Amino acid sequence: MQIESLKTFCDLVETGSFTRAAELNFVSQSAVSQQLRTLERRFGHKLIERGGGLGAEPTAAGRLVYAESKGILARLRVLEEQLREPTGAMSGVVRVATVYSVGLHALPPHVKEFLREHPQVQIQVEYSRTDRVVEACLAGDIDLGIVAFPTRRPKLEVIALRDEELVLVVSPEHRLARRTTTPLAALRGEAFVAFDRSVPTRRYIDRALRRHAVQVRITTEFDNIETIKRSVEAGLGVSIVPTDTVKNEVRAGTLVALNITDERLTRPVGMIHLRRRELSAPARAFANLLVRQMGERT
Repeated sequence: MQIESLKTFCDLVETGSFTRAAELNFVSQSAVSQQLRTLERRFGHKLIERGGGLGAEPTAAGRLVYAESKGILARLRVLEEQLREPTGAMSGVVRVATVYSVGLHALPPHVKEFLREHPQVQIQVEYSRTDRVVEACLAGDIDLGIVAFPTRRPKLEVIALRDEELVLVVSPEHRLARRTTTPLAALRGEAFVAFDRSVPTRRYIDRALRRHAVQVRITTEFDNIETIKRSVEAGLGVSIVPTDTVKNEVRAGTLVALNITDERLTRPVGMIHLRRRELSAPARAFANLLVRQMGERT
């Protein structure tokens, strides 16, 4: 029995898919099936329930083998890391997916600092919508996901990072541009550039407006924070966005940010990863850096 077979089996349990387990281990699906049969003969138990529309589900014996195999693989990983320690070199690839507003504004300085400390590690960052980040995490396509309003799921570990304050942004020519603060009531009837309905921040803003009996006129909807900002600059409407995402525009004078007075609007940002899959040393180190540094700014 080879260590590679145990890893393939763990990937099969975590993803619930023979296809994904094959892709993660660079082998064919038939090779995954063969390794599974070898393990089942070795332990004398059926380890995976096949079919039924639920994917590959572990049996009671399979769950036991999975738990023990994870321990074996973790100890092997620790040994490998300890053997590398004398050279002082942490290496590998960390796959991260994040929403645009976090990835383009909050994340870059932390990535830069981590790579300065660990130059042999690669950080691969993808930008996507929250639902797609979650899907990629559940599928095992990424190590870490960073999203706003992270939803707790049985298969995902959620780590809180920070709360981001939301502000109203208007163009310099807008009637509210001379103010520094505003109540939400001032937005009644305003043209409004909104996040796409699939974005959790949009649903949060909609609820806040309803609480204050404020109706706005949605002119356009986007899932990209950069497009929202350009639309507000062009005078297509006002918007409510995370304050960190507009600092450059406010400094340059292309947007004006107003604090909302009658309710403090904030959105939680969190990190997600597969609960069953232990993070690699580089991914764990990067996650720890984000918790430490982003948490300091909350």
